[in-house]
Amino acid sequence: MEALTSFISQITPQIAIGASVIALVYAVILIIIILKRKDGSAEMREIAKAIQEGATAYLNRQTMTIALFTIVLFIVMAFVLPQGKHNDGVLTAIGFLVGAIFSTLAGYIGMSVSVRANVRTTEAAKNTLQDALSVAFKGGSVTGLSVVGLSLLGVGGFYFIFTRYLGIPVTDAPKLLIGFGFGASLVSLFARVGGGIFTKAADVGADLVGKIEKNIPEDDPRNPAVIADNVGDNVGDCAGMGADLFETYAVTLIAAMILAASTLSAEKVQNGIQYPLMLGAIAVIATIIGTFFIKIGRSKKIMKALYKGMLITGLLSAIGFYFANQLFIGDINIFYAALVGLGITLFINIITEYYTSTEYEPVKKIAKSSQTGAGTNIITGLAVGLESTFLPVILIVVGILLAYFFGERSILGNGIYGIAIAAVAMLSTTGMVIATDSYGPITDNAGGIAEMANLPEKVRKNTDTLDAVGNTTKAVTKGYAIGSAALAALVLFQAYSEELHISAPNQQFTFSLIDHRVLIGLFLGGLLPFLFSSSCMQSVGKTAFKVVEEVRYQFSSRKGIMTGKQKPDYKRCVDIVTKSALREMVFPGLLAVLAPILVGFLLGPISLGGMLVGVIVTGLLLALQMCTGGGAWDNAKKYIEEGHFGGKGSDTHKAAVVGDTVGDPFKDTAGPAINSLIKVINTIALIIAPLIATLFI
Repeated sequence: MEALTSFISQITPQIAIGASVIALVYAVILIIIILKRKDGSAEMREIAKAIQEGATAYLNRQTMTIALFTIVLFIVMAFVLPQGKHNDGVLTAIGFLVGAIFSTLAGYIGMSVSVRANVRTTEAAKNTLQDALSVAFKGGSVTGLSVVGLSLLGVGGFYFIFTRYLGIPVTDAPKLLIGFGFGASLVSLFARVGGGIFTKAADVGADLVGKIEKNIPEDDPRNPAVIADNVGDNVGDCAGMGADLFETYAVTLIAAMILAASTLSAEKVQNGIQYPLMLGAIAVIATIIGTFFIKIGRSKKIMKALYKGMLITGLLSAIGFYFANQLFIGDINIFYAALVGLGITLFINIITEYYTSTEYEPVKKIAKSSQTGAGTNIITGLAVGLESTFLPVILIVVGILLAYFFGERSILGNGIYGIAIAAVAMLSTTGMVIATDSYGPITDNAGGIAEMANLPEKVRKNTDTLDAVGNTTKAVTKGYAIGSAALAALVLFQAYSEELHISAPNQQFTFSLIDHRVLIGLFLGGLLPFLFSSSCMQSVGKTAFKVVEEVRYQFSSRKGIMTGKQKPDYKRCVDIVTKSALREMVFPGLLAVLAPILVGFLLGPISLGGMLVGVIVTGLLLALQMCTGGGAWDNAKKYIEEGHFGGKGSDTHKAAVVGDTVGDPFKDTAGPAINSLIKVINTIALIIAPLIATLFI
């Protein structure tokens, strides 16, 4: 057994790299399968091409903007960070650059496939619901597998190069990986904010004029903002969410490895560092197997089919985790900590579905309140969002307690490592979670293409059925992302504390509430998510205002649009939201990057530690309230559109549309972007910890 353990430990980085390559190869196979499918009539292809061109143009311009920040930060990191005994500053900067490139590449791959799978899903919907589901989920799986494949490849690959080719000790290598995580975090922040502003400004602008003023259906080809709306689904929910979970996945792996390196005993440290990599490799294979189980059964319930794939992935991962634990750790308690992470994933999905699905009371309550107008709809929606924070927080608290307990009881005697393993296990199923999320924009676009191409009612019924579930899967993924961000940030905070002690071993770094420096940091950190969200919300409002003006202008200046004799100028709306989103994403990005640097160098490491705690606590609660409440508002509108409380076109429906426009920037712009804010601030704090540790002695 010891010989096997030693052998597996020696080749763990190669196993992680191999698993990531398998994931990427399978993604390529799925791309080939999708592209071989029929892409519909000439009219359908023309609509799909417009969406493709808009999404590609936006992503290209977003990448150029991010590239400027990346180059500047790369130079600063390479020359300002201490070089240490392994040329640390340069290696961290190189990791930062590669992390940014890999995160961008994952977004490009996922979005490029999504904007081609959409029209093929529409065509498949002419056949059966199962056929359409198969195409849409395969498209989503490409994004999921690209994200985990590239993320695991980056972390495992750098660790392998550092330890095998550069001769860096295994205890020093994890700290050098944080650059890769920061590169991923930076791209995630801009992709989340920029994509969120784009998608919701277009959506709100299209709804306010189209649904309320002109009383035309969603995705009606007469609406000048309809293509921008469909483009936004991809750049926000596909590329944006992919970048979000890419960095969460990478940062969690890295933080767990850093903790193992700094806290575990000499005889256990190598296995403790490499154990997270093995968990990631196992879950990637389990995810690939899980994709084969996404099939509609006799119940015809799509959500049940998706849950089947997630459950299979979770069960296979758990089995693999058990054997990995026996080899690497040899204590069942650490395996139990991993099960805690998988359990959090399961229950947070169930909780989020309860609050956002049309089948349950919260959404029905919002829909019912719409009968007395937009005011009561908004009040009820806010109440549901606020209430929705309770169960996830209790779940995370229980998870932290259990994981810490199992870590303390283990032979490692380290509760924080138990929490780190729970976080890694929770993130290990990211590939499947993103697949179900990216399925959402594909089906949303498929429905839009069916509407704009005037396809038969049967087709639209199938795409609507897929889309209704897509709204729930997107909300569930956001809940998952927020919960995982909280655990990841907690692990990062502990890693920050350990780094301070290592950098200045003779100093005491205690984060006590009776210390005024901690309280100052807590207040500043607690403020940041609110200021950040305000900026994001205002950006959506300003951009949507421009879209509304443009749509109104086109309707008034081209009388033939409403009669179908003239075509709207779709490119004008796409151009408006593209320029505005890129401009508006700069301030939130600078806020996230500069806040920890200013606090760290002006107020010191203790205040920065307080800031980290403050941003984690308020960020978690605000993100949950916004994302879940926004999802409930959206599906309350959908519930009414199904024929309840007067159906489409009724006053109740108009009130629900207003509520949905309020919820849109909640759930797709500000809320999910807070995840990236939390992790960017924590990652930067970890990077600058050696610099500030001795400044305030």
